[in-house]
Amino acid sequence: MKKVFSKFYALSLLALLAFVAPHKEEATYAVDPQQSQIKWKGEKVTGEHTGTIQLKEGNLVAQDNQLTGGRFVIDMPTLVDEDLTGDSKGKLEGHLKSDDFFGVEKYPEATFVITKATPQQGNQYEITGDLTIKDTTEPVTFPATVNVKDGKVAAEATITVDRTKYGIKFRSGSFFDDLGDKMIYDEFELQVSLVANQEEVGN
Repeated sequence: MKKVFSKFYALSLLALLAFVAPHKEEATYAVDPQQSQIKWKGEKVTGEHTGTIQLKEGNLVAQDNQLTGGRFVIDMPTLVDEDLTGDSKGKLEGHLKSDDFFGVEKYPEATFVITKATPQQGNQYEITGDLTIKDTTEPVTFPATVNVKDGKVAAEATITVDRTKYGIKFRSGSFFDDLGDKMIYDEFELQVSLVANQEEVGN
């Protein structure tokens, strides 16, 4: 009887300790725009263009070294092309910033908010979030690699975006006929590389 009571007492104590054991609080990591980068790629029938765009600010949230959330602001006027030079480069950048595409004067910021971060094998995640471009918000889901360690977060992902969902229909084959080799494909890619540092408590 004593043995049974001892086992019961031990199990009850373990259960109590497990219940009252403190869980680690969520930690917020501020994205470093200087160490982070976003590369874009857009394709058309006759080729492709590539370039960069800068992050304005952002943060990632993690608990027990696992990603749980985050929010980012993209500085749309910083969009530049990297595969052209001279007048061709300036012309393309101006067109991409015009109302035909991203209308950066009226919409200087795009945002992405993580709504779900599902851990996969190892340091892989499936990320779902709300992407807002030109005041239009649509959900996107994509795989990402995320490492949370020693007060830092390093994350990489490739996001495929359908521009027509944000009202960007210029030379889209989904909306216009007989474009021939002037057609621009609906989807473009964002290759995102983030570095974030843990914020001190109280900041």
